[in-house]
Amino acid sequence: MRKKSSLWLALLLISSILAGCATQPSGEASNTQSNTVTTPQSNDVSSLNWKVPDFKYTDHNGKPFGLSDLKGKVWLADFIFTRCPNVCPPMTANMANVQKELKKAGVNVHLVSFTVDPEYDKPEVLKAFAEKHGADLSNWSLLTGYKFMDIQKMAKDTFKGSIDQVKGPSPDVVLFNHPTQFYLIDQTGKVVKFYDGLKPDMKQMIQDIQKLQKK
Repeated sequence: MRKKSSLWLALLLISSILAGCATQPSGEASNTQSNTVTTPQSNDVSSLNWKVPDFKYTDHNGKPFGLSDLKGKVWLADFIFTRCPNVCPPMTANMANVQKELKKAGVNVHLVSFTVDPEYDKPEVLKAFAEKHGADLSNWSLLTGYKFMDIQKMAKDTFKGSIDQVKGPSPDVVLFNHPTQFYLIDQTGKVVKFYDGLKPDMKQMIQDIQKLQKK
């Protein structure tokens, strides 16, 4: 019975974590829209063994950063890109607000943002984007330095989310569908919960992180 419940939850989550930036269908207005799927504020996936694979990428300062730098830490992750016209700016601003609330509560958590547009989002571009949206980069790493297919695979295999490049309203506009969740990863590198990155429940996140750090 438990196996059936876990399988059902996994299928539900896979189908629901499909969000991001996309263009309107042909014939409609040319402005962009978010295809965000509404999901519960907090989803427990700790029993599904979503393990983050070993990685070594490049952070916003142009320095190497990988899973080994997060060993033994509780961390939050999301997927963004700096040319995103809709969901990424509020997601990044929300993550900055989460960062502030965590510090007020005396909770030490590292934040990690993976770009889904690594060809364009060089370190200096990511840094400027983060600072524009109020990020404190002392414990927040924005990562690039990999191929698009690499981050696409990580999102699918580990976070059960889909990343796809889609046509923009004009040839010079690049857009991507990507997850809009904030993911909570424990000290062993396992995803344990995810939250709505556009409307994060600050109180719930702080409680979940404090509970993890007491283990």
